[in-house]
Amino acid sequence: MTSTSAVFSALAPYGWDEAWADGFAPYAADGLLPGRVVRVDRGQCDIVTADGTVRADTQFVVPRDPMKVVCTGDWVAVDPHGDPRYVRAYLPRRTAFVRSTSSKRSEGQILAANVDHAVVAVSLALELDLGRVERFLALAWESGAQPVVALTKADLVPDPVTLAHLVQDVETSAPGVPVLAVSALHGDGLDTLVALAGSGTSVLLGQSGAGKSTLANALVGADVMDVRAARDVDGKGRHTTTTRNLLALPSGGVLIDTPGLRGVGLFDAGTGVGQVFADIEELAGGCRFHDCAHETEPGCAVRSAVENGELPERRLESYRKLVRENQWIVAKTDARVRAELRRDWKRKGAEGRAAMRAKRGPWT
Repeated sequence: MTSTSAVFSALAPYGWDEAWADGFAPYAADGLLPGRVVRVDRGQCDIVTADGTVRADTQFVVPRDPMKVVCTGDWVAVDPHGDPRYVRAYLPRRTAFVRSTSSKRSEGQILAANVDHAVVAVSLALELDLGRVERFLALAWESGAQPVVALTKADLVPDPVTLAHLVQDVETSAPGVPVLAVSALHGDGLDTLVALAGSGTSVLLGQSGAGKSTLANALVGADVMDVRAARDVDGKGRHTTTTRNLLALPSGGVLIDTPGLRGVGLFDAGTGVGQVFADIEELAGGCRFHDCAHETEPGCAVRSAVENGELPERRLESYRKLVRENQWIVAKTDARVRAELRRDWKRKGAEGRAAMRAKRGPWT
């Protein structure tokens, strides 16, 4: 049986610590081996263990529940002697990135587990889509990890004044989040990102063509991820990364590179939305009504901030959109929320009809 010291020596570079060891103790007593999932592919996964990297089947871990499937970043218990080998269990996750699936059922999909830093890659080769940045940040905050925005391909913006304005635009949309302009091609701005990624586990999130694989190669210091040029017509990539891969970094820490995400649906991310729009929620504390929708209500501090130029109208619209989307997702599985939304729709409908009657006058 592999010794405790050998386990620590082999797995410490992948994030193994005393807390994980304590949590694994019951499985160790059963003769199971700890390991971290570095890749998942079609019901099987690659696991780094003290005995080397092994291939194991995940079918024993609640296969019909998408929220409980084994994912990249999980710490698992594997049978070291089985043929084939099976993942028997995974340790409780410290953090988990969850998005809604594209199916009509209200389900979440686990993207990565046990992540400390979420690096949202945004390409400067295209016009900034701040609404999409806010959506990724809501996902990141909700996971429990610390978000970071990496504005990639900064070498394509040679004017420092223009680059500073782009960084400032993103900072306005990302309160409390570091925003770094980086060029993996020339190494500009990578020092801070290397230092951050060197502590704990980081995950790279973003659209295809955002430069995630190039950035991963720069952080690892080797061409471990395939890279292809983005299309000139729209800057979109070609999904060079098709699975989520966990990579050990020479500076310490580990990095999970993910495929480009075309859709980023929220899944019960009310806390994450609140953190992304902390400025709006702080303003909302000054509204006359505690349930103010920030639309036409009198004494609305949020609308007042928009009118005074303190808050961009675009940001308020993005906030409304994400709040509505998250409410809709939660309502699909929560009868109480569903009833509250139904009452709210009826109230707004009645107010709208009353406003129309008042506008038409008593003769109608």
